[in-house]
Amino acid sequence: MNIKLLKALCETPGVPGHEERVRDLIVKETKGLFDDVQIDPMGSLHCVRKGKGKPPQKIMLLCHMDEIGFLVSHISDKGFLYLQTVGGFDPRNLFSRRVLVCTETGDLKAVMNPGGRPVHISSPEDRKKIPQPHEFFVDTGLGAKAKDVVNVGDMVVMDEPFLELGDKVVSKALDNRIACWLGIEAIRGLGKTRTKGEIHVVFTTQEEVGLRGARTASHRVQPDIGIGIDTTLACDTPGVPEQDRTTEQGKGFGLHLRDGSFIADKALVAEIAAIADKKKIPYQRTMLRSGGQDGAAAQQAASGARAVGIVVGTRYIHTVTEMIEKTDLEAARDILVAYLKAN
Repeated sequence: MNIKLLKALCETPGVPGHEERVRDLIVKETKGLFDDVQIDPMGSLHCVRKGKGKPPQKIMLLCHMDEIGFLVSHISDKGFLYLQTVGGFDPRNLFSRRVLVCTETGDLKAVMNPGGRPVHISSPEDRKKIPQPHEFFVDTGLGAKAKDVVNVGDMVVMDEPFLELGDKVVSKALDNRIACWLGIEAIRGLGKTRTKGEIHVVFTTQEEVGLRGARTASHRVQPDIGIGIDTTLACDTPGVPEQDRTTEQGKGFGLHLRDGSFIADKALVAEIAAIADKKKIPYQRTMLRSGGQDGAAAQQAASGARAVGIVVGTRYIHTVTEMIEKTDLEAARDILVAYLKAN
C-alpha cells in the first residue's frame, strides 16, 4: 500500500479555490499513466485513458482535491488574522489549533484560538459558550508585521501530522485526499490493461462548497457512468446509536446508495456488488440522510449519467483526527480496479 503517496497528498494544503499544490503533486505522480491530461477553467485536472470499445462508453471517476479550511478575510492593526470558512466546520473542534497560513511568499506556522477570556479569568457562563468560526482568530507571532506578508484571501489550513496507528491512518484532509489516492492507484492497478471503456479520472475542485468543479467537469465529459469517490461517516464509536453509524471500520468499502444530492443507479449498484462478491472484496451498503458528493454532479450533467458512490468510512470526519482503516481503503481500490477491468 502506497502510504508515502497518501501522506504527501494529505499534508499538501489545498482549500476550495486553492487546489494548485495538490494538483501539481498529482500531475507529477501520474506522469505516464494517462493518454491525455488537461486542466479546465475551474482548475479541475482531467486525466483520460483511452478505451478500446467502438465507441467506448465514458466512465468518469470524480475525486475532489479540496479540503475544508479558511481564507483570511481581515488583518487587524496588531496583525491578528480573521477568517472565513470554506467548508463545514463544527466549532467545537477548532479550539487551540496549530495552523498553516499559506502566503504568496511562503507558509507561516501559526495558532488559532477564539476571542475572549482564558479559563483563569472567565466566568462559568463564558465557559459554556461555543464561539462561532468567525469569532476565532489566528496569531502568527509576527504582530503588526503580519500585514506585510499576509493578504486577504490567503488560505489557512490545519497543521497536524499524518500518523499510522496500527491498522489505522489518521490525518487532516483524508476527506478527500483518499479519493485522489484511489484515482491514482486504481489506474496503477490496471497495469498495461487497456479497458473497453474510456476512463476519465477527474480530480475536481471546490467540492466542499457545493460540488462546483464536478459540475463543470461533468458537463465537459458527459459521462455514461459516474463514480463519485469520497469518504463517508464511520460513527462506530461511543455515543452514536447503531442506526446512525453509516459504516463500520474494517468491513470494507462503502457502496454508496443515497445522500442528500443523489440516488444511485440500481443496476450499477447490483453490478458492482456482484463483482465484489465474486472477487471476495468486502463491502457495506451506505446511505446518508443529508450531505452530497461529486457523483451527483455526474448523474445530473447534460443528458444525465448512471451514477454510484465508492466511499471509505472515516471516523471523526471534518476534523484533524480523521481516521480510516487501511483494509477499507484497499478494498475501495480493489473494487475500482475490478470494475474498470470488467468494463
